[in-house]
Amino acid sequence: MEYEPVIGLEVHVQLNTESKIFCSCPTKFGSEPNTQTCPVCLGLPGVLPVLNGEVLRKGVLAGLALNSGISPYSKFDRKNYFYPDLPKNYQISQYDKPICGKGYIDIEVNGEGKRIGITRLHLEEDAGKSIHSEKETKGNSFVDLNRTGVPLAEIVSEPDMRSGDEAYEYLQKIKTLMKYIDVSDCNMEEGSLRCDVNISLRKTGTEKFGEKVEIKNLNSFKAVRSSIQYEIERQTRMLESGEKIAQETRLWDSDLNRTTSMRTKEYAHDYRYFPDPDLVPIVLDSAYIEDLKKSLPELPDAKKLRFIRDFGLPEYDAGVLTSGKELAGYFEAVTTHGVNPKKASNWVMSELLGKIDDPEKIGAVPVKPEMLAGLLKLIDDNTISGKIAKTVFNDMISSGKSAGDIIAEKGLRQVTDTGEIESIIDRVIAGNSKSVEDYRNGTEKALKFLVGQVMKESRGKANPQLVNDILLEKLKK
Repeated sequence: MEYEPVIGLEVHVQLNTESKIFCSCPTKFGSEPNTQTCPVCLGLPGVLPVLNGEVLRKGVLAGLALNSGISPYSKFDRKNYFYPDLPKNYQISQYDKPICGKGYIDIEVNGEGKRIGITRLHLEEDAGKSIHSEKETKGNSFVDLNRTGVPLAEIVSEPDMRSGDEAYEYLQKIKTLMKYIDVSDCNMEEGSLRCDVNISLRKTGTEKFGEKVEIKNLNSFKAVRSSIQYEIERQTRMLESGEKIAQETRLWDSDLNRTTSMRTKEYAHDYRYFPDPDLVPIVLDSAYIEDLKKSLPELPDAKKLRFIRDFGLPEYDAGVLTSGKELAGYFEAVTTHGVNPKKASNWVMSELLGKIDDPEKIGAVPVKPEMLAGLLKLIDDNTISGKIAKTVFNDMISSGKSAGDIIAEKGLRQVTDTGEIESIIDRVIAGNSKSVEDYRNGTEKALKFLVGQVMKESRGKANPQLVNDILLEKLKK
């Protein structure tokens, strides 16, 4: 490629505290408009904000998960701008002294690892929400201030990404980490994970950055990837035709699959940051930071390495199983019942994940880890075949019953009596003389056909290995 993309992301993560960052108003999603406000989050005269200690704790945890340095001294600043849904006409944020400094996360794209730098993580309050052009009131706008004061952690990356795929994997990793440490539900549909993209192009092999374009209005990981690809193509066409790239903010239109201009740099805000006089600086001692570091759970990268080492899983399996905290916990719980880890991995990844829409809701699946382990043991001791096990598993999902109960109710126990199997095979051989002759003349497919007929005659209950052994012995006579 003649041009190289340079991409950085600004990710806003809503911290899942019960109350807002500077007041005791609830943060519940979906409440009636303007029912979760108070004089503090509305910025009325005579009120003072007070920092929510849980916001601070979760912000530091997020920084530690991102391998960031934690600042022993940080402060809040006022970021001044006017929006209809910003009651105070300023936002309380952090400017030159953020709570978390440089960090990194590791991602993998197309089998290759890459480290993406984190510039900073800072805490801030959210603004409200403007609602435009409702059907019944077209032409009017409304303001819902329930989100005002909701706590956010803004994670700013270094411009280390070079494709939409890398940005997609970076976002996935951020989401996975924040959910592992339980600081956010990262639900993009509810606005608890939001992202802005900064992208520029430069001549391949050069160091100087091109003009930066910011993309807003991204409400899904797919939109992030698609908008980046669109901008790469748009900016490439402009540069090849001799046009200059304008430094601007653009919006993503998911219906048209394109970006559109929102404002150029001439309209960029002068935020006039200054320290918030109503909030004291944050001073953290080393013991506080160390205690939070010790409280971190095992993070996905470390868990993946352990699954490979302790369970002998392939790297791919370990990556899938550790992509979610609940999924990893489910798999590990299955293995505690003495089943083969690789077999457990296969069943969790193929059968179980194939039956549910969202791996993050695996806890709601009727088949609990001990139930799946019980099914796998019944395969191992030849109570049922692998094929019948899949039928039993489907019934377990729909009914919530154990494998043993379903097998007993439906009479699915595997036939291992050699006399009974021999009797079935004799009937099949007698009724399929042409296939028998074909096999004896060297047609291997005929053997598969005969095995299939035996399994059909036994309604799938005959032990497949015994069927093969006895059938081959009889065909050689």
